[in-house]
Amino acid sequence: MAAELELGFELNGTAVRCGAEPHWTLLRVLRDGIGQTDVKYGCGEGVCGACTVLLDGTAVSSCLLFAPQVAGRRVETVAGLGSPEEMHPLQREFVERGGVQCGFCTPGMVLGGLEAVALDLCGSPEEIRHSLSGNICRCTGYRGIVESVAAYASLPPTDRG
Repeated sequence: MAAELELGFELNGTAVRCGAEPHWTLLRVLRDGIGQTDVKYGCGEGVCGACTVLLDGTAVSSCLLFAPQVAGRRVETVAGLGSPEEMHPLQREFVERGGVQCGFCTPGMVLGGLEAVALDLCGSPEEIRHSLSGNICRCTGYRGIVESVAAYASLPPTDRG
């Protein structure tokens, strides 16, 4: 059996340390080791987007990263963006424009949307769809999701949170 390692990284702005097996994925560390259940297990193969997190600002599939790969790095989940009382502006757009249905894909869509806006990949609905193509939603036709990201992208940068 592999020896457990002590893993340290920043999670949603807070330094965390936890034990993990070297073969564990970041997804397993977040869900089973820390209890961060806003990161979802979907396919386990990096194709559905349910486990999306921002790693040093880049959207990645946490099911494809081994725990040691995040040592000393910055991980952000949707729980780090806001709260039910004070949502992040993009979360608010998702609620107001019907970008949420069952909610399973929503964390990954929100984080993917943040990355798309940061990279200026929101010039058209087609460009938004393309930038979110790694996130699968089984409930909607993506219209509300695309409209939510477009509305957020149109906000002045000072209002984006």
